[in-house]
Amino acid sequence: MQSKIIITNSKSPVVQSKTPAKMAHSGSIATIRDKILSKSLTAKELTSKLLQHASSVNKQVNSFVHIDEQGALLQAEEIDKKIAQGQPVGPLAGIPIAIKDNIATKGLQTTAGSRSLQGYIPPYDATIINRLRSAGAILIGKTNMDEFGMGSSTESSGYGATRNPWALDRVPGGSSGGSAAAMAADMCLAAIGSDTGGSIRQPAHFCGVVGLKPTYGRVSRNGLIAYASSLDTIGPLTHSVADAAQILQVIAGHDAADSTCSTRPVDDYISQTAVSALLMGDKPLAGRRFGIVSETKGGGGIDTAVSDSLTATASHLESLGALVEEVSLPTYANGLPAYYVIALSEASSNLSRYDGVRYGHRFKDAKELREMYTETRSTALGAEVKRRILMGTYALSAGYYDAYYKRAQQVRTLVQRELGEALSTYDALLTPVAPTAAYTLGDKSADPLAMYKGDLMTVCINLAGLPAVVVPCNVVNNLPIGVQMIGRAFGEADLLSLAHVYQITRDLQLKCPISLAVE
Repeated sequence: MQSKIIITNSKSPVVQSKTPAKMAHSGSIATIRDKILSKSLTAKELTSKLLQHASSVNKQVNSFVHIDEQGALLQAEEIDKKIAQGQPVGPLAGIPIAIKDNIATKGLQTTAGSRSLQGYIPPYDATIINRLRSAGAILIGKTNMDEFGMGSSTESSGYGATRNPWALDRVPGGSSGGSAAAMAADMCLAAIGSDTGGSIRQPAHFCGVVGLKPTYGRVSRNGLIAYASSLDTIGPLTHSVADAAQILQVIAGHDAADSTCSTRPVDDYISQTAVSALLMGDKPLAGRRFGIVSETKGGGGIDTAVSDSLTATASHLESLGALVEEVSLPTYANGLPAYYVIALSEASSNLSRYDGVRYGHRFKDAKELREMYTETRSTALGAEVKRRILMGTYALSAGYYDAYYKRAQQVRTLVQRELGEALSTYDALLTPVAPTAAYTLGDKSADPLAMYKGDLMTVCINLAGLPAVVVPCNVVNNLPIGVQMIGRAFGEADLLSLAHVYQITRDLQLKCPISLAVE
């Protein structure tokens, strides 16, 4: 008996490929792992089906810059061999995961979406890659991204724009757009992204998946190609909050190789998302308090569909017994300019290493050192990266440091203090994720300021180092919309619990037009 994977999109041709009979992809990570352990499904069978699907879909979506078919199948065979021999396997045994291309993978090209690193193969694995491998995860490839994480649409990638699987003429968000699009189109069971100012959460919103930004220092940054070191975080994109908890449980924890990684013990995230809707009762959120940040509720170019979705989310939480009320955070809007001064200043420093001397692209026809530096950077770096380096260098220059960088750090302190005070009253804060649903490719790439303004809802969370999770809450005009829940520092366990209750009781049925279906 043969089954078909049918990949459909209203604006694209139907692509069909034959695969062996049964597909167990639709379940959660824990459910699929149990099937692999029970031998009702093999890791190789699952991986083969996803690789075949991903290879077909990637021609349209461009989620992956590299699919490691041979390596993934070898990993899957090793998992199946261990299970057959009764050897212990990890909590993610046989689970295919996609990795953002700014995370170092030994023996596998890592470019951060930039032509300047084309052909660079790291000699080591990032800490989270080591942890995923030890847990039995199967790494199927590297996902596309805005060059060095600088962008909000994945249009600034040196390897072509990624398209949103919900509508191929729309952006998937950025900079982790490749990871979010891979999840939405069912090319993997989980994906890893990085978040400097919303780069996990905004793509999750645009692509209708769950995106978790952990507390700064909760997950090691060792092996992450830096954009802005005081803001960068690594986190998962998944179909469910429960799956996000499974991934976070593996990748969280202290790492001696990262001096900013916290020594605080890792909580039990999985138990917080283990309760089903049937066991919750009528008012599972009784006594819990949510604050809607009033400065993000309306105006400022926020679409009616987005603000209405936030209102509907609040009503649903109230129906579950929670108290939901507005809270004013006057400095929230000031976080956007402060963020860009800090992020771009740190980027100008971090990206100075791409000079053609040590690794990566080098202009070979230079007659002297200055020409080599100039031509290497001007020919290999994209327009958005150059723009951000120039602005960051300007903000750090003599005579402007106090006016820009120092003042931005002062605003950062105010934002952090104000969010902390609000979270001393509320269990979580609610905001939209972006002013609109996914917009059309090219709409904002020619207007950088318009793109920067779209980060208003997310950047303050990075400035404060807090955790936040995005959960799909609506579909309007066939495009998904998410809601952002902001938690207390190192309060991921409670935040995931709240988000899990919301997701399973909301029970939003999402069906991406490009998806994995079995007949």
